[in-house]
Amino acid sequence: MAENPDSFLYTTEHEWVDIRVDGTAVIGITAFAQEQLGDIVYLDLPGPGSTLTQFSKMGEIESVKSVSDLLSPIHGEVTEVNEAAVKSPELVNEAPYATGWLLRAKLTDPDDASRLLSRSEYDTLVAGLDH
Repeated sequence: MAENPDSFLYTTEHEWVDIRVDGTAVIGITAFAQEQLGDIVYLDLPGPGSTLTQFSKMGEIESVKSVSDLLSPIHGEVTEVNEAAVKSPELVNEAPYATGWLLRAKLTDPDDASRLLSRSEYDTLVAGLDH
């Protein structure tokens, strides 16, 4: 399983966000999430201009095992969808922290980070889950 990046923040529902100094953010799902889902076959993501609300549904991810809601780790406005991942959802399985990212967004609430988990907090959460 890919190692969780130190600089990213995480949700208890296994999404990650990389908040950049320019106020933008890149969003995806964690290596643990993609491993639990199995082969990902479809992504339903909001388009550019869509509003994101922290911890609310922003889309769906479908695998051979199930359909799951994707929850936004931040408040923001979608600026870009990873069309490569939409066309080839297996990218999320292959590289969840690189080519398998889902969305880029402009952060609208700088306090969002305080409500997210650090890498060490997320690693502790995952270690306590039954695999």
